[in-house]
Amino acid sequence: MKKLLCVFIVLASMFAITPTIAADDSPVFELRIYTTHPGKMPNLLERFKNHTTKIFERHGMINVGYWQPVDEKDGNTLYYILKHKSRATAEASWKAFVADPEWIKVQTESESNGLIVAGVESIFLTSTDFSAIK
Repeated sequence: MKKLLCVFIVLASMFAITPTIAADDSPVFELRIYTTHPGKMPNLLERFKNHTTKIFERHGMINVGYWQPVDEKDGNTLYYILKHKSRATAEASWKAFVADPEWIKVQTESESNGLIVAGVESIFLTSTDFSAIK
């Protein structure tokens, strides 16, 4: 009986670990929520439209979409989703992005009249088996 219990525990452990390993190599989506300083949303949108999205792509990030809330009173929140080949790829892409000379120049120039972004939230997501987007 003890031998059977040990085999069961080993098998259960293998199955518990397998989804984690698979998820490491699976595509992930990153939901990012940016809050701007008052009156700075036009600056943020201009920076994304004319520079940031292109730099993201150069570093392997796929721009899925960008949204602003319809009913937001202050108009200071931007939601967007990026797709990455894996979580590890996302980390490498972000590291390369923040060190990119073009990004550093764009960020510095766009913030010459004050900081634009007040806060950033990042949430990594995986698609469900019934999701239209994989």
